[in-house]
Amino acid sequence: MTLRIAVGTSTIELVEGDITRQQVDAIVNAANAQLAGGGGVDGAIHRVGGSTIMTECRKIGGCPTGRAVATNAGMLDAEKVIHAVGPVYRDGRQGEAEQLASAYSSAFGLAEELGLRTLAVPSLSTGAYGYPMEEAARVALNTAIDFLREHRGVDLIRFVLLGSESFNVFRRTLEEAAPTQRLPRPGAS
Repeated sequence: MTLRIAVGTSTIELVEGDITRQQVDAIVNAANAQLAGGGGVDGAIHRVGGSTIMTECRKIGGCPTGRAVATNAGMLDAEKVIHAVGPVYRDGRQGEAEQLASAYSSAFGLAEELGLRTLAVPSLSTGAYGYPMEEAARVALNTAIDFLREHRGVDLIRFVLLGSESFNVFRRTLEEAAPTQRLPRPGAS
């Protein structure tokens, strides 16, 4: 399944699938602050991308919550991996939404700074970090829309969602955020 909307001259796209199989300039990783690898999206990116990604992560040493850093993409079909560190969800009153928005905007801004025009992005913090999917989708999509309205250096932000449940939450949220900008993709189901 795929859903697209135009934001100015750029596009936000939702797809259900495997982020490690995306052919883009940069894949955004749901990293931890130690850049030490882990499970979920982070583990998959390191497994498929290979050891050169971890070698660069060790040289960088870490990344604070709400920020992002870039490494090579190893064997992934991308130029770079952008490691974005989202917050652990506690109760929604500890600045989690601001930290999550900052992680996304840092990743988008770093991509623009590096001249990377197409991005594959996961749903940050919704796995082991426990962020409720509906709230996370709102933060993610609003941050992406705001970024693309203010910047012209990124052409495509593709949210790659694992499973139909995650896809449908993001789809509903995107349709609410921009119902008149919806563009069907040829062959979309």
